[in-house]
Amino acid sequence: MAPRTFVIGAGMAGLSCAVGLSSLGREVEVLESAPHAGGRCRSYFDDHLGRRIDNGNHLLLSGNSATLSYLSEVGADDTLAGPDRAEFAFYDLERRAGWTIRPNAGRLPWWILAPSRRVPGTSAWDYFRAARLAGAGPSETVAQVLDDGGPLYRRFWHPFALAVMNTDPKEASAALLWPVVRETLGRGETAYRPRIARVGLSESLVDPALACLRTRGVEVGFGRRVRRLERTGDRVTAIDLGERQIAVGEEDSVVLAVPAAVCASLLPDLVVPTEYRAILNVHFRHADTPPGLPSMVGLVGGVAQWLFCRQDMVSVTVSAADAVEGPPEKIASRIWAEISQVLGCGGTKMPPFRVVKEKRATFAQTPEQTRRRPPARTSWRNLVLAGDWTDTGLPATIEGAVRSGRKAAEAVSHLSDGP
Repeated sequence: MAPRTFVIGAGMAGLSCAVGLSSLGREVEVLESAPHAGGRCRSYFDDHLGRRIDNGNHLLLSGNSATLSYLSEVGADDTLAGPDRAEFAFYDLERRAGWTIRPNAGRLPWWILAPSRRVPGTSAWDYFRAARLAGAGPSETVAQVLDDGGPLYRRFWHPFALAVMNTDPKEASAALLWPVVRETLGRGETAYRPRIARVGLSESLVDPALACLRTRGVEVGFGRRVRRLERTGDRVTAIDLGERQIAVGEEDSVVLAVPAAVCASLLPDLVVPTEYRAILNVHFRHADTPPGLPSMVGLVGGVAQWLFCRQDMVSVTVSAADAVEGPPEKIASRIWAEISQVLGCGGTKMPPFRVVKEKRATFAQTPEQTRRRPPARTSWRNLVLAGDWTDTGLPATIEGAVRSGRKAAEAVSHLSDGP
């Protein structure tokens, strides 16, 4: 029998790993405890709204090379939508004023010399402060490096860092933000054009991957919760599903692509992140979006940070949302009062809504917690880790999850080389 790889978890990391391994012709089996794939990145039909919605809003950038490569491999590279140029609209809820950042084509950022293209109240010199991220120490936070008390931090860096890190910039790792800036903003306008799923997250990132795996003969088993990993010496020898055990042969391998907390329950001796941050999304069914309003608007000075408009749905995202508590009606009402300014419908009755709060959306991306991220390879010679919480070199984003899956697939292909 050919060597098998058991991928435990069918979130973005697990799917990415399975796609990568199957492309090499390896025999792969995926085990997922939930009745669906995608983890936190999926779509579903909401009965109250009568619409199919994403469980959370996820933004990609044109410089997210691993994710774009993944989409191409599963035949879904035409499922994203976005502008031909990188333009970012913002609205200050306190000052009731909006503006749009309009970078120029090419790598040389001459756009910062034009007041009409940059953040109001900023000078060209303010933008060079971002270079300090490259030399940020392992214990420095984003605020320590970038917050100079000026409008650029409040109106751009704070919402940008909060969205990327899902951790308050006062405690988020500056060193971890730098790779994102380097790979997107630092590569010129073509690398940070916003991209949003044309229909939904599942239709772009999940369903095409499942279809691709089926054509390659990969079984994806749902409702298969792993209770324990049997280990003998330096190997995993069996996967305990409760009702049955799967023997792991001498040449077989296991990829554990589950959340950090689940990984810790299966491998108590492993050091993993232990603190988390929530993300809150509120979806409204609202058909009267003003003509010309961008599909994405950054919000400053309120509870919500980003507004997304797609067909007759508008959604908002609140990152690092642990403190946003209360009945769903109260949360939605507070946010509707903010975004109705942007939508030009202030004072109107709040439309049907759905509040979705993911309490453990990402690990807390502080310097201390970042140091707890384990590598893909483990001390068990046939066990590899994957997940946006592992040491990918990126924050816990879709790009980080996909990249971790690719790293895990590469690690599996080199297991015979030793740890």
